[in-house]
Amino acid sequence: MHALFDARHLATNDLAVEVLRGFGALRLGVTGSSMLPAIRPADTILVHPCSFDEAELHDIVLFTRQRRLFAHRVVARSAEHLITQGDGLAGPDHPVTADELLGRVVQVTRRGKPVRHTARPDWSSRLAGALFRRSPLAGRLFMRAQGLPGRAGL
Repeated sequence: MHALFDARHLATNDLAVEVLRGFGALRLGVTGSSMLPAIRPADTILVHPCSFDEAELHDIVLFTRQRRLFAHRVVARSAEHLITQGDGLAGPDHPVTADELLGRVVQVTRRGKPVRHTARPDWSSRLAGALFRRSPLAGRLFMRAQGLPGRAGL
């Protein structure tokens, strides 16, 4: 049963990549908590394609790796790679290549309403992210207090 779910999930991710490339925009429901507090489980993100050169420091970008989708913040870049990290994760991801980059998050919707989305988080979001990076329990308590689902993934 688990393998069947994984195959469906991967096929859905493949379809999302094709929609973004074919139509120039993609709305995705978020299920993971790696971007707390900026993006929460059950939020919806709107992604527009962007080239590797257009991705800037502090942007939240969507990338694919092993047929899975990730939306994380750009924390550093070089001519060949983007270094990304979830706001609530302790360490950065493996470097993202131009081939893996799909686009940039341009809007976050929560409970049907757009939320303020800035490239650089304000001090309270940075403080909350630091707390969630150091204490997974704090992230779980935040999610429970907000009535959010606690699933892994995007």
